This record gives sequence, structure tokens and C-alpha cells, in this order.
Amino acid sequence: MELSVLLLLALITGLLILLARGHPKAHGHLPPGPRPLPFFGSLLQMDRRGLLKSFLRLRDKYGDVFTVYLGPRPVVILCGAEAIREALVDQAEAFSGRGKIAVIDQVFQGYGVVFANGERWKALRRFSLVTMRDFGMAKREREREKIIDQLLVLSQEIARYKRALQDPTLIFHSITANIICSIVFGRRFAYRDPDFLKLLDMFYQSFALISSFSSQVFELFSDFLKYFPGTHRQIYRNMQEVKDFIGHSVEKHRETLDPNAPRDFIDTYLLRMDKEKSHPNSEFHHQNLINTVLSLFFAGTETTSTTLRYGFLLMLKYPHIAEKVHKEIDQVIGSHRPPALDDRAKMPYTDAVIHEIQRFGDLIPIGVPHVVIKDTKFRGYIIPKDTEVYPILNSALFDSRYFDTPDTFNPNHFLDANGELKKNEAFIPFSLGKRICLGEGIARAELFLFFTTILQNFSVASPVAPEDIDLTPRECGVGKLPPVYQIRFLSR
Repeated sequence: MELSVLLLLALITGLLILLARGHPKAHGHLPPGPRPLPFFGSLLQMDRRGLLKSFLRLRDKYGDVFTVYLGPRPVVILCGAEAIREALVDQAEAFSGRGKIAVIDQVFQGYGVVFANGERWKALRRFSLVTMRDFGMAKREREREKIIDQLLVLSQEIARYKRALQDPTLIFHSITANIICSIVFGRRFAYRDPDFLKLLDMFYQSFALISSFSSQVFELFSDFLKYFPGTHRQIYRNMQEVKDFIGHSVEKHRETLDPNAPRDFIDTYLLRMDKEKSHPNSEFHHQNLINTVLSLFFAGTETTSTTLRYGFLLMLKYPHIAEKVHKEIDQVIGSHRPPALDDRAKMPYTDAVIHEIQRFGDLIPIGVPHVVIKDTKFRGYIIPKDTEVYPILNSALFDSRYFDTPDTFNPNHFLDANGELKKNEAFIPFSLGKRICLGEGIARAELFLFFTTILQNFSVASPVAPEDIDLTPRECGVGKLPPVYQIRFLSR
């Protein structure tokens, strides 16, 4: 009883201290938005269905550029393809800073290629781009070899189930994780390796927690809520366990390192560390290595695997579209050889379907936060240095000015009158500008080859009638997760 009273007093005291700080202050001339309350910010204007719904509703009132207060801090919201492109491309340098995601800030603390800023980010991004290119990303033949190695394993794994219903999550996680593992760790894992399965489960559960409603509430009041139990602590425990795994792998790499023959990303980084060990301000140190590998491992696994899960749920929902893909595969590839990246140019319908899966799946709907690195003039406003900016990717991917039926899954969004693939300026699932996803190239290759390989060899079936399949996301926050479902793969 005494403990409960003390906890209540602590909560009240903390709240009073925060309220005592007064009305949130902003410098410059920020875009319009709802008037914030002290401490609570724009809470009264927030939709109980989450941040995305809140921002889209406020857009109807304030337009494509507006300011909200997430708790005491101002955040500029960018909606629509034009506003996002003007900021992230036309003023790329000014908007190149990375903001924080509160529930994982304690995990990264500004280290690693994804959440670093300034010279740290520039050094790590340059290094990561060059090194991943050298070990298979952006070199078509090596990229293709790494993926094709997994295509055979993929077909064998699916065939093992012999028409049984299954949740495809583990299969899709495994094949995508092993691609990034081959680049980062220089090895692949057996699909039933218990350590590998544990890592994948922690990634899956953490992505769901990061995208949950409770994490969105934490985003508003993290300075206060971080002292209490919640999803942020489970995410931290999960990610620390993955960091421990990475740390052990780094130790093994150090023990067997050959300076004349680096095997992978970690080896190359360790050699760079040794080269710069006499530089007191070098960014090539252990903490940046662990957090960069964590970033690449997590993002390289979750993004593509989640997109594939959405894709095959949509094929169950729209079997007539799956049949058109089957027909194009049969015409272009046939059944006697595996798909190749060169086939993509000859398969506009399949390519359009994959584009539409990415658009409709809307994997990172509110985008990863940016910050402006200097006082920035934008559309008549002045956004002060270090202000957070949210590019709402969902608002571009579902923009009715660019997509005729944005709320409907429709591959024709990416086909011209002649049935050829057409470019759409609002298609920005990997974001834009200097912070565009590092792995865009290999993700696109993976999606095409994995998707076509499965549909070349299998048709898909569900115990649920197509019209009854529910596409409602399991979570929709930082990420959007498809609902859990069962699928049956039938040999063609």
C-alpha cells in the first residue's frame, strides 16, 4: 500500500515539474498547427487510432505542411509527394539530419549509420555504401549470386510443408536475413539454427512493439515515461541481446582477421578501425560498429520480409492478379530455369504488382524522422535548427493526385496505356534524398526474385475465401505490419 502511495506521489511530482516548465516555446516562424497545451502539446488533437490517423486528420485542416507538438517538442509534418520532395530533395542538405524514435533511442544513442548525425553519419554512410557494394550490393552479378543461393533453399523449404497450411513469417524472415548476413557476417545460417531463429523472433517482436500504439504514446511523453515499465524496456532487452550476438561475432572476426583478405563488412570495418586508431576523433570505433551492424541486420531483415508477407496476403485476396503474374512468368521465364534480374524489364505486369505491393503495404507510413541541421526557410516559414521533421510517406503513397484509386490494390497504378511499366513521382517507399534507404537496390532485387521464384513454382491458397480476407494491419505506427495469416503453397 505504502509503495503504491509513493509511486502515485512520484507521478504527480513529475507531472507538476514538467507542467512548471510552462508553454512549449518555438523560435523562428513555424508552419501553423493546433495550439499546444503545456507538457501535453497537441494531445487533444491526437486520434486514439494513432499518430498516422492524427496527422492525416490535421492535414485536412492545416494543409500539407503544419506543426504539431508531440508532448513539449514541436515537429513539422510534411504531407504529399510535392512537399516531401521539396524538402528532402530540393533542400536535401538542410533536411539531412536524423531525428529520434523514442522507443529505440536508448538502443542507438545516436551511434550507427541510421541514427548518426553530422560528420559521424557522413563517414559511416560513405563507408557502408562502398563496403556493401564491394560485398555484393549494387554489383549485379554478385548480388544475383547471393540471392540465387537462397532461391534454391527457399523452394526446398516451401516444398517441405507439402501443401500444409503455414504462417509464412519464418520463411520470409530467414531468406531475407541470410542475404544481409552473408554481406555483414560473411556467413549464412541454417534455417533451423536455434540462435538464428531466436534472433529473427526478437526482430519480429521488436518491430511489432516499435510500431505499437503504446510506443506511439511513449513518443509523446518519453522524458517522463522512460522511468516506468513499458514496451521500450522490452525493445531494449531484445536489442541488447542482438548486440551481444553481434559483439561475439566481432570478437571471432578479430581473432581470425586477415588484413589482406577481408571477408565481409565486419572485417573491413575492423581494418578501418586499425588504420585510424591513432586518430582521437575517428568515428570508426566499436560502438559505431555494433550499432551499424545492428541497423543493417534489422533493416535488411524486416523491410523485405514484411513486404513479402503483405505481397502474398494480397495474392490470396486477389487471385486473379496472381493468375496474371503466373501467366507472365510462364511466358517470359518458363519452368526450366530460375528467374533472373534481367527478366524484370520483360515483365511489366509482375513489376507493377510488386510496386503496388510496396505502395499499398506502406511499410514505414510516417517515415523515419529527420531534423533540419540549420535554420531553414521552407514554403514561407522558418524552421529552426534541430527541429524534427516527419515526412509522412503514407500521404505520398496514397496521394489521389498520383494514384486513381489509392485505397484499392491496383497494379494499373504503375502501367501505361500500352501495358508498360510507368514511373510515378509519388512512389517513395524507400524515402528520398540524402537519407534514402541504404539497401534500396538489393531490396528491389530480392523482392523481384523471391516473389517470382515462389510464383513460378507454386500457386497459393487460403482457408479463407478471398472476399473474407482481412487486410487490416496488425500494427500501424513507425511500421505497418500485416495481420497474421495462414497460406498453403501448391506445386504447379
